[in-house]
Amino acid sequence: MSSVMDDPTLERHFKGHKDAITSLDFNSNMKQIASGSMDACVMIWNMKPQMRAYRFVGHKDVVTCVQFSPSGHLVASASRDKTVRLWVPSVKGESTVFRAHTGTVRSVSFSSDGQTLLTSSDDKSIKVWTVHRQKFLFSLNQHINWVRCAKFSPDGRLIVSASDDKTVKLWDKNSRECIHSFCEHGGYVNYADFHPSGTCIAAASTDNTVKVWDIRTHKLLQHYQVHSAMVNSLSFHPSGNYLITASSDSTLKILDLLEGRLLYTLHGHQGPASCVAFSRTGDFFASGGSDEQVMVWRTNFDSVDYSEVLEQKGTRDEKTSVRSRPSAQESEAAGLSDGRTSQKSGSTAPVRPASVDGPPNAQQDSIPAALTSTLQHIVGQLDVLTQPRSEKATFLRGPSVLPPHIEDVVFGFCLMPCTVAILEQRLTLTEDKLKECIEMQRQSIAES
Repeated sequence: MSSVMDDPTLERHFKGHKDAITSLDFNSNMKQIASGSMDACVMIWNMKPQMRAYRFVGHKDVVTCVQFSPSGHLVASASRDKTVRLWVPSVKGESTVFRAHTGTVRSVSFSSDGQTLLTSSDDKSIKVWTVHRQKFLFSLNQHINWVRCAKFSPDGRLIVSASDDKTVKLWDKNSRECIHSFCEHGGYVNYADFHPSGTCIAAASTDNTVKVWDIRTHKLLQHYQVHSAMVNSLSFHPSGNYLITASSDSTLKILDLLEGRLLYTLHGHQGPASCVAFSRTGDFFASGGSDEQVMVWRTNFDSVDYSEVLEQKGTRDEKTSVRSRPSAQESEAAGLSDGRTSQKSGSTAPVRPASVDGPPNAQQDSIPAALTSTLQHIVGQLDVLTQPRSEKATFLRGPSVLPPHIEDVVFGFCLMPCTVAILEQRLTLTEDKLKECIEMQRQSIAES
């Protein structure tokens, strides 16, 4: 491995749409990507370079959303023409169509078993349908403005919806009741989705922020203010450790959810980035924008071997490429004190997981400042690990009470899920850094 964490790389881009890209999704077989556009067409892009793309024509107006079924045998599309179409993603492009709403259909989503469809609309309603014969089942009607997005939870029991009424609502599918309304956003909510574990949700808003809530306690877990324009879309990495966002500031941003920090800023699109999605395995992600392009990126950073992180700690600076610091605006917004960029910019400086909009940390040049930063990071990580279980994000789950001695803590880590084991390794790195700082301070005092 050439570096501790490899940067995402742009693998290829597809051109064929005649207007802005509005939505995209990967087939579970990783052989196809579907995209929708303001040109009223659905395109199916084949990942093999020698295979031609398919253009599906049928909608009479803007295609607002596309999604593959879990099996990959169908593609659902929603449109401003108030209909939903189900396409067979083959060269023939056969489809069935049904009128779903009395206004623009903003989103369409399959349940994890592929048996049910969920739609949302400018008519302020959310509707549930059977995939077979597209039979209407029921609707949810408590939003008071356009419903931009609606998604099933991984287990299919819950529904999350995002609306121009500035709320994110959580629904029980069986009782058809609204469980809770999240009202923290200051602008329209463009997009919302469930964490892969089903215990957290994230939402993107026109107020330029991304927020993450625990749906069990209804508490705000994380707040990111790293974009300079509205956030249009987001996607969780299948591991649950990363979140990627697309914004009208033309950038994609990758967030490390374990440490609550900005990891990368990707500059690729000319103009607003409107949509983004990870593949089912997380090896790739795709983005679309007003520049009419679909870009496919190789993730790279998600395959890092943390045993190698420990081994390479001492030679990290020599092995990684030269990276510039993030802008002062990004640093202040995200609470960052160090940066990593290639074609992108971001940060590897640790911050507390609860929020990414605090003041920047002190400079790392002096020993006391580095010592303070390191201590703050350790305290932050231990605070998260020792919270009651109900207050933890799903990606930081662990025993509700930890033993007082560090040996028992390390032993407890061995019994935790893999993500917590990774967090412990990162904490070990930080403790090593603390020891180094203390030793350097002692030497400095002794020399003086």
